[in-house]
Amino acid sequence: MTLDAKRLAVLLAVHRAGGVVAAADLLHLTPSAVSQQIAKLEAEEGVEVMHRGPRGVTLTAVGLVLAEAAERIEAELVEARKQVATIGPDVSGRIAVGAFQTVIRSVVAPMLVTLAEVAPGIEVTVHEVETDDAVRGVRSGDFDLAILEHDFSAERPVPRGFREVPLVDEPWKLAVPTSMAVPSSVQDLKDVVWIGAQKSTAAARALARVVDVAGGTGAAQHSYYNYEVAIALVAAGQGVALLPALALTGADLTGVDVVPIAGLGMRRIAARHRANRHEPAPAVLAVIDVLLAQVAELDLT
Repeated sequence: MTLDAKRLAVLLAVHRAGGVVAAADLLHLTPSAVSQQIAKLEAEEGVEVMHRGPRGVTLTAVGLVLAEAAERIEAELVEARKQVATIGPDVSGRIAVGAFQTVIRSVVAPMLVTLAEVAPGIEVTVHEVETDDAVRGVRSGDFDLAILEHDFSAERPVPRGFREVPLVDEPWKLAVPTSMAVPSSVQDLKDVVWIGAQKSTAAARALARVVDVAGGTGAAQHSYYNYEVAIALVAAGQGVALLPALALTGADLTGVDVVPIAGLGMRRIAARHRANRHEPAPAVLAVIDVLLAQVAELDLT
């Protein structure tokens, strides 16, 4: 199940307000926009979240579960903002961060702007590296913080002496050429030609999992490490690609249709640091707090 946090927030508003019209007033949206978000949530998750009647709406059992999840997300966001607000200018230090391209572009770079405002004494140096190199760097001491990616089905235990903080879980999505018939299920992917991801990446592990479920051969044409390369190859009609939502944010999708098929799974982005008597330093914790606040603002629909 790939849950969209913003749609959950709309559901929570309906639950609290007791109806679509009242929720629209709370959210400063039109009732039609609220209804559309709820309909999309139900379609994407394949569940009914509301009972609609002449006296208004009530949440189903599933809807209540999702509304409770939305409340937890809301509480975590509030807590992250409180922590950011209390960091203060007295926290200082030099922090080296190893991270991959998409997370630098969409999360780390914007985080640096906020960090400069709330903790000007912290100096961050960012290094673009692959996940495996980031892991080696935080182990050797070259990096104080490593931003990693995992396919949800292939997470490994965190080694002793380290701690890993989940930053965001995002859905894998299917990118197909606009000239191709849009698939509606994983089973429709049995005979497609894939744009193959380089081995050892989360995308490669996710693709192997999806191919296994689809029952296909996994025939691949080309290979990529950079998600922008994958998008360009899809746009050129060379095949289809499994991409995380973050890689599609702000990308040029001319010639590409993005398809949110149920069953593709999730990618987790996490921050790993050393954990011992002397670490992490307050500056590392401050950077993590600002990262958490930053990802909470992402729109990964």
